[in-house]
Amino acid sequence: MFSLFFKHNLGAQSIATLGDRMAEENDGEPVDDLALMKRAYTNKKTGQIDDGLVREVVTLVQTQVQDEVSQLQTEDDDSTASTNLSRFRINELVESSVPKKKGRLVGLGRRPRSVPPSSAPPPFVDPEVLTAQLKDKDDRISLLEDQMAAQQAGYEAYKRLNQQMMEMMQRMYPNEVFPNVQDP
Repeated sequence: MFSLFFKHNLGAQSIATLGDRMAEENDGEPVDDLALMKRAYTNKKTGQIDDGLVREVVTLVQTQVQDEVSQLQTEDDDSTASTNLSRFRINELVESSVPKKKGRLVGLGRRPRSVPPSSAPPPFVDPEVLTAQLKDKDDRISLLEDQMAAQQAGYEAYKRLNQQMMEMMQRMYPNEVFPNVQDP
């Protein structure tokens, strides 16, 4: 059984302070929650994570990350395939794996959520990017409409040919009764 207290190895430093310090070490880029947990809970003397629950979460998330990376590599045969998941995705995996207690992520405390609440304003997107995406969608819709019109014209031609063949068969064999074929 696991203890109810999760002991990090930071001394008087908080998890948030460690996150800030690690971001500074990473040229100002925030680090993912997995790296933060590993650093905070790894015993400096043994190099092991003493807390069983945190150790299980770290192992589980590392396995999930490896699985997703290998899946991305097999889906993308291109040699430029990324070998890393985004910090956002790793944080999602940590959040889904870590138990929550009183609104806190066990082992991470109160952290801003990686998924913003629905009331959060949408992130800024350059209007030129949106215009280009809209033009691409318009072009695609136009292409699909052209394809659909060509298919409809082909169907109409097939229908006329079928009708002409039925009329010719009835002229050639006036005493025969042919089934009335319905349109597909």
